[in-house]
Amino acid sequence: MASIQLDKIGKSFGAVDTIREIDLAIDDGEFVCLLGPSGCGKTTTLRMIAGLEQPSRGSIRIGGRDVTCAQPKDRNIGMVFQDYALYPHMTIADNIAYPLKVRGVAEATRHEKAREIAEVLHIGQLLDRLPAQISGGQQQRTSLARALVHPAAAFLFDEPLSNLDARMRVEARAFLHHLQRSRGMTAVYVTHDQAEAMALSTRIAVMCAGDIVQYAPPLEIYRRPATTFVAGFVGDPPMNLVAAQATRNGHDVALRGAGLQMAPIVSWPALDLALERSDRVTVGVRPEHLRITAGDVATNRLHGKLFANEAMGPESLVTLDLDGGVRVTARIFGDASLRIESDAAFAFDADRFTLFDAQGVRIPGAAEDPSN
Repeated sequence: MASIQLDKIGKSFGAVDTIREIDLAIDDGEFVCLLGPSGCGKTTTLRMIAGLEQPSRGSIRIGGRDVTCAQPKDRNIGMVFQDYALYPHMTIADNIAYPLKVRGVAEATRHEKAREIAEVLHIGQLLDRLPAQISGGQQQRTSLARALVHPAAAFLFDEPLSNLDARMRVEARAFLHHLQRSRGMTAVYVTHDQAEAMALSTRIAVMCAGDIVQYAPPLEIYRRPATTFVAGFVGDPPMNLVAAQATRNGHDVALRGAGLQMAPIVSWPALDLALERSDRVTVGVRPEHLRITAGDVATNRLHGKLFANEAMGPESLVTLDLDGGVRVTARIFGDASLRIESDAAFAFDADRFTLFDAQGVRIPGAAEDPSN
């Protein structure tokens, strides 16, 4: 396997910059997901690594070798496409063995290798069938087997699970996670599904409008999102974001917003610096850190009217309309017996919120602040 290095890679279509000179370092054996909404540039980035798109600027190195201008066939990569791209007139065995055929490998050898990888992926019994005669999950494994049959420096995945139903996606995701970790292969995986990215990645590159806005391990992104965009994109449901105004009183800072009540917090240097630029901040709280409360018992609370109460089995998703019209959702483990349009409130602990400045950038917590 090999490392992948993107240095100031950019892609323009006419006057439109699709990718804005991004840097990305992927270590040997890493599983990196490019995560973001449609149109953010993640597939274009993957295609530039594959050699299917030529970058407008910057360089690409795979295993330390500059492949910026190299043809796809000369990059020693395996690729799994969203639509599987299987040849309908070929058997599963021939589909898997095709990369070996174009490299001139003898027929007996390539079919032996195709059978070996098919057994690993539990589709050995399907080798004589045509793609139309097997399920979507089996087609997905066939596409994966075709990518793996020839040793490659890295493997690229373009939303390979998006055509599977929910149950099959979970099974295929677990299988892909096990396969990558057991083989130690370098992988770059494009998805808009943050659950896939969280489950599969060693690191996630969150993309927005052609930029990488955060590149970190999954739990780092979940617990310390770099911006309000990341906070609102990663998580299901995502982090609740409530606008607030800060007021200083000595070393204490009071935060007030529509539907938001909080105890004064002791300021720290990073917060002081943010408030010098603007007294507007955003308070972020994850749904699982909220709990239903009554009256004014809780100091840190969000209050409004019940908008929805969705029973999900082991948990309920309870959504409030705050006084300012913003909706916030709590993940409640168990049943929540509340009526629609009734007054309700959520409480949260003093160490269970995140602050973002007026530009939507996370303010480092007091424990992270080196000058504190």
